[in-house]
Amino acid sequence: MTIPLMPKATAVWLIENTALTFDQISAFCGIHILEIQSLADNENSIRIVGFDPIASSQLTLEEIQRCENDSKARLVIRPAISADSVLGKKKSRYTPLSKRQDRPDAIAYMIKFYPDIPEIALTRLLGTTKPMIRSIKSKTHWNSPQIKPRNPVQLGFCSQAELDAVIKVYAPKETEVVS
Repeated sequence: MTIPLMPKATAVWLIENTALTFDQISAFCGIHILEIQSLADNENSIRIVGFDPIASSQLTLEEIQRCENDSKARLVIRPAISADSVLGKKKSRYTPLSKRQDRPDAIAYMIKFYPDIPEIALTRLLGTTKPMIRSIKSKTHWNSPQIKPRNPVQLGFCSQAELDAVIKVYAPKETEVVS
């Protein structure tokens, strides 16, 4: 379960500003219930300033009111809103040094068995560049004699599901035979 930012400060704020039970606050903040009780008794919270989870968009007022009305209900933290969550996460493909030497083999495999897939789809799937694909296609790559087509899934450059999705999108459309 995801815990809120600054859990003790959030717990202090919830103790001071809501009618939630210690059990609910403990479950939400990921802090033991005895520590919540000591925070409420001001034994540990003398120097802790409360942190408002509503202002930080971790909770809504409606969520707090829902849990105040039902002592068995648990607070649910809101998912963080970021540029990645709104625009879609950019998928960066880091390839370890030990696997980089196998990338030309994966590209050669895709070129040999799926020539209809455009370069841009291959760059996304295998985490490579267009000049690399072109050099392997034209056999001007510096290591061309040693390149042997090998399946990119077995080499670990993509999953079988990702490969199947790309093949499905770019597979040549078969024409229907009308009799």
